[in-house]
Amino acid sequence: MDIVYAVSARQSSPSKLSQASDFLHEGPTLCSISSRNVVAFTTTCELNDIRGSTFGSHVYVADLNCPWSSYKILSHDVEITALEWDLPGSKLLVADADGLVQILGSSEHLLNDWSCLVSAHFPGEHVLAASFFHNGRKLGLVAEKKDTPLYSDKFTYVKIAPTVRYFGGQPLEGCIVVTATGMVGVVTLVREPAKGVESPEGPAFHSLTASESLGTTRQRVRAVDICYGKNGQFLVAVSGGKTNLPIQCYGVSINRNEEKMTITSQALPSFFLQCNTLKDNSYQNVVQLRFVVREDADSLVVTSNSDTGGIVEIWELREKVISVHKVLQKSSSPPPDPFEIVVWQHQSHWQASSKIQAMCTTKGALSTAAPASTYVMVALDDSKLYCLHRESLKQVASASLHSSWRCDEPSPKMSRGQVNAAAMDLTWAGSALLVADTRGQLYLYKVLPVADPGGGPLTVPYAVTLLEYCLISGMDWWDVLLALRPSMIDAVCDRFTESFNRQPACTQQLLSSHYLCIKASLNRLSTNGQQRSSDLLNLVMLHSISTAFKSLLRPSDLVNHEKSPAEGIAAAMLEPVSDINRILLIVEPKECTVEPSTLQSLQQLIQWVADLALNLLARIPEQRQQRNSGYELIRDVNALNELRELFVIIKIWGLLRPTCLPVFVQLTENLDVLALCFKLLSRLVQSPEPDEALIDECLLLPSQVRIPQISSSSSAAVVMTPALFYHPLPIQLEFGTEPENLQMPVENNPVEGAVQTQQVIDCIRHVFLGKSPYAVRVCCRCGGMSQTHNSQRISAAIKAWDQRWIKSCRCGGAWRLHKFSHY
Repeated sequence: MDIVYAVSARQSSPSKLSQASDFLHEGPTLCSISSRNVVAFTTTCELNDIRGSTFGSHVYVADLNCPWSSYKILSHDVEITALEWDLPGSKLLVADADGLVQILGSSEHLLNDWSCLVSAHFPGEHVLAASFFHNGRKLGLVAEKKDTPLYSDKFTYVKIAPTVRYFGGQPLEGCIVVTATGMVGVVTLVREPAKGVESPEGPAFHSLTASESLGTTRQRVRAVDICYGKNGQFLVAVSGGKTNLPIQCYGVSINRNEEKMTITSQALPSFFLQCNTLKDNSYQNVVQLRFVVREDADSLVVTSNSDTGGIVEIWELREKVISVHKVLQKSSSPPPDPFEIVVWQHQSHWQASSKIQAMCTTKGALSTAAPASTYVMVALDDSKLYCLHRESLKQVASASLHSSWRCDEPSPKMSRGQVNAAAMDLTWAGSALLVADTRGQLYLYKVLPVADPGGGPLTVPYAVTLLEYCLISGMDWWDVLLALRPSMIDAVCDRFTESFNRQPACTQQLLSSHYLCIKASLNRLSTNGQQRSSDLLNLVMLHSISTAFKSLLRPSDLVNHEKSPAEGIAAAMLEPVSDINRILLIVEPKECTVEPSTLQSLQQLIQWVADLALNLLARIPEQRQQRNSGYELIRDVNALNELRELFVIIKIWGLLRPTCLPVFVQLTENLDVLALCFKLLSRLVQSPEPDEALIDECLLLPSQVRIPQISSSSSAAVVMTPALFYHPLPIQLEFGTEPENLQMPVENNPVEGAVQTQQVIDCIRHVFLGKSPYAVRVCCRCGGMSQTHNSQRISAAIKAWDQRWIKSCRCGGAWRLHKFSHY
């Protein structure tokens, strides 16, 4: 386990006042990572509070790619005791020691803008654990077919039932909580019926609540964990806090009857801990319970402490054959058949020399193999971290929080005293471990691949398999990139591309955008791959614009229409014609009618298509001299044909609304730029390698028309940059302070004669936003900027275009709201 970075709170200059209030910053801390690699964590004081005047419990969220940009979303006077994400990673559950349960959602999918969707209060109940309902979707890697080329054979959806179904068999959203008095509570999210136009804040919800006793009688609970069952029920394991008390298990089923929720709890086999049978048994307190996998109730990990040490036990649920004793059998009849029962069996244990502070397990098993190959992570009170394999609790790796701060740091940052882990969590791909200490400071570690229990380095085939899993499941792939080494990036990218190209055309079309985003992020990690990453993001945008434009085409006569307008244009592109006006004779303009008002609203997208073509053509001469390995947009025949189709559509729309045509700064009179670009693109498609005549015409292009700037990369400070591989680790970060040594490199290779500007360019609408706009959306991965929600009247086409990018950036990263400071 290698530490990547450590994020600390702001440190004040040493003084008697700061030393007196230092204890206020210490306290219980929680952390939880979503499937989008966004972390939610709690602190006892606000991150910018030096004197401890904001003592309480505060919830922050941050993207793991820029953890210094942490945003407070909630504050409580009561201690927050449960913090959980839902499976898609869009909703956050927060529960406290007073029984208040809240489900939060981000407004307009912005990372730093959250609101409470529903809340419920169970008075006097101390919530210990919580979990969202399962939606019934789980993707698994078929262990026997992991080397097959087709995704449909390699991956399969595991059969697991949703927790609660409602109208139409759809899974119901909600959560379950377990309290310290043995109570089970349920809170659901029910959408309000739509009344007219939906509000900009999103759909409204109301909640249905219910509560029930976990057992026959209420009991004191100290430790609890919740797991999903395959038939839709929850498996709950509880402990009274003492090792001489049994670990009790329950199956909890939830049903909805009209506007009422019902809870049914059934006792399951229980067991006593093995540490009670040890000769030198001094373990008295149960610290934590964790199911090995949250969707597999067959294995449970229990940690216990003594005055000087701790122990980790792993138990598995096994079937045991029981035969009827001879005394109970009839002598005249044949012996009855033996019957099977389910019992908990002790598998192994691991003893620690210090007390156990925190423990976590893998969120989910990627493979369908049983038992699942997973890790158990343990943190001790001497600041040591241990990675154990679940099979025999064999130690795979270890680390220390003391090594998180380099000795070359200034003295104010070095005087931190004892650092103790309070909570930790693994990412969903299992490639990184996040640790939060008692002061709310964060530490991120790389984790060895769980596919190799021996602790070997990450291999290219397994890295590609993880990326393919993210591609199919929709899970974020940032932590997979973190585990890569610089020497294997090109090999992973090539193998990932080869694997995708073997898929059927329908699969490639379905996963195309997601695939290009992953491939672009891979190239962005290479020092010489910024241009390739830019080309791939431009291809994502080109595909999206092409789909949006073609969806607007409506034929004038729907009777006896064999082909759609888009299919007619694609068929015309097969003709070896370089004159766009001759193409218009083949395609009937009346078959591509669009409302003129809609066309005018699309002008900025039309302008971007023309600017992209000019930039590609102007770069042909220089790309001939410096041929790069990897993807190049100018050599993608399918993309060039897509550009040609868009040029034909734009030309037809220009006949209906001339003001929607792209604007060019011409340096030569009587020049039809659209016709010239179409001719050059057609010649480039017809010949694999550009001839001398084509290169000469492309060389003259900057002298005929101004080449506008088109940039797909932005200068932003993020962790996942090529500098990460060459920066001394760990990287020292501070909340609220953007590091200067982690700037994303920008491909600054402008075309000769290109128009340069210092203004902010909207990476979605492709309009200029000014040098320092008041408020913009910023991507947490690539740093791209886009204008916020437009309240003005816009066309339905632009509204649909904005909705296409409302959840994430073109690179797949989450949005956050950023306001420029104006002095």
